[in-house]
Amino acid sequence: MKRADREEAGRGSGVLTDVLQRMADSRGGVLGVEPGLVIEPDETWTPVAELLREPHTLLDELIDETARRWNAPHHVGAALFWKTFGYWHTLPMALGWALDGRVPVMRPEETWFKVSEAGVTIAATRVTWTDGTDAIGEALARTQQPLVTAISRRARVGERTLWGSTAEAFAEPLTSVVPGDYMELLRRIGPPVDGLIEPVGDRYFRRTCCLWITLPDVEPCGSCCVLRPR
Repeated sequence: MKRADREEAGRGSGVLTDVLQRMADSRGGVLGVEPGLVIEPDETWTPVAELLREPHTLLDELIDETARRWNAPHHVGAALFWKTFGYWHTLPMALGWALDGRVPVMRPEETWFKVSEAGVTIAATRVTWTDGTDAIGEALARTQQPLVTAISRRARVGERTLWGSTAEAFAEPLTSVVPGDYMELLRRIGPPVDGLIEPVGDRYFRRTCCLWITLPDVEPCGSCCVLRPR
């Protein structure tokens, strides 16, 4: 790690990286984000920007691989790939906000990923630590929006469906990992994630479907919109 990157990481939240390390330890090392967030990428890592390189060969390969894994139609494979990628990219921001308000932002040009047992694992060559939710909205606009648009166009799956998975990626860790007011967080971020999660008692439900339920012989996710009380 370069000196400037070490200094940047040092100004960040050791609280968050400690939580991520504990998560990794409890899962046998299977975690979709590097606990320390910052890496020196080797040949196993790929820049996220490659997913947007025309003609989107790598993105198509990852969607196809996901579809084959679950014996799913192409559009369902696309939605499930995004559910995985979007979750791990969102998780550190959600936890950082809930823990101490220090939010780690991975700029798109500095973000890398690799295929892993967690589906994908995400890290960055440099992380910028910020306060508040404006930076989260910017991270969604700069990193996630281009991917959501590309996946939606190539696989014909609605952007609202994909953003529902990102919205849940804010809610789920703030109910299962660190307690946090995920509805307030989503409200502060605003579109495109606000309004896609509905709390019911001590649970929440999605207002969109991740499309997992369309697979044969599966149980719906606990937050599935088909289970939402009317």
